[in-house]
Amino acid sequence: MFLLTMLNEDGEKSRGHGIPAGLIERQALSLGIPLASRATTWQGYRTAFLSILGEFKREGIEVGVFGDIELEEHREWITGACSSIGVGACFPLWGKSRRDLTEELFEAGFKAIVVAVREDALDKSYLGRDIDKVLLQEFADLGIDAFGEGGEYHTVVTDGPIFLSPLLLEAKGEYFRDGHWILDVTCV
Repeated sequence: MFLLTMLNEDGEKSRGHGIPAGLIERQALSLGIPLASRATTWQGYRTAFLSILGEFKREGIEVGVFGDIELEEHREWITGACSSIGVGACFPLWGKSRRDLTEELFEAGFKAIVVAVREDALDKSYLGRDIDKVLLQEFADLGIDAFGEGGEYHTVVTDGPIFLSPLLLEAKGEYFRDGHWILDVTCV
């Protein structure tokens, strides 16, 4: 079992969300799951993704688990990539009710903060906010998907029942990249 993250070309931040690689490493340690990652450009993403899937396949991993809920285009891309290597793709959250999922997460004790917002969807003042019922109601009032399935925002999970210890984060500022405001955050 591995936690897979694709990194930007210099290997310092996650490719899509701008989360520092060191924070992802600490998250994997706290989860007790080895981290696998690849640095890549957007143009080389598919090749890098297939390469690491091939390595997983050679190690005996037969299925990847993905957290998508409803983006059919993304599901098709993942399923196609996995099947081209002979790896299955599992989507345990697919089609589930947002209300049921949020209740499950809150009841289980998971904690997450907003680390990126798409500029045309949300104001950067949401950066660093805890995901809680108040914030999710604000998002609902704004027409924002509770799980950011349309790319409106991204989070990092900092605690929950599967963590050995919570991650303590420190915000160092914010920056703008590719239409998104991103919280520059580190694990302390």
